[in-house]
Amino acid sequence: MKIAAIQASQTWQIRHDVMWPDQPFEFVQLKEDDLGEHFGVFTDGQLVSIVSCFFSADEMQFRKLATLEQFQGQGIASELLHYILKLAKEKGVKKIWCNARTNKKNFYEKFGMTDTYKTFEKNGQEFTIMEILF
Repeated sequence: MKIAAIQASQTWQIRHDVMWPDQPFEFVQLKEDDLGEHFGVFTDGQLVSIVSCFFSADEMQFRKLATLEQFQGQGIASELLHYILKLAKEKGVKKIWCNARTNKKNFYEKFGMTDTYKTFEKNGQEFTIMEILF
């Protein structure tokens, strides 16, 4: 398993396949993608997990953390999340946050993130904002 910086366009297929397969492919292409830092996990040369990080002032928002279904449950997304949390700390970030699907919030709590109970819905999915403050 290797974690590396990738291009935004390399995230799109996994975003689409895992998160929004019923939406048009363009739905997963963010207009902010060019402003982000994108990371992927490679297993035997195959890109299997991705995340996009957006920095502003002393905050980092990460978005679109996704792992191909056949690679889920192996700790790959956990390794990737540890990697970007460490990166954010090294950059002196004071707040890390994400819009988590409410059915996945327990995953983020394992990393010290807390639920702000600020919720919203997007395309039939319910989200809650999770954060860590330093």
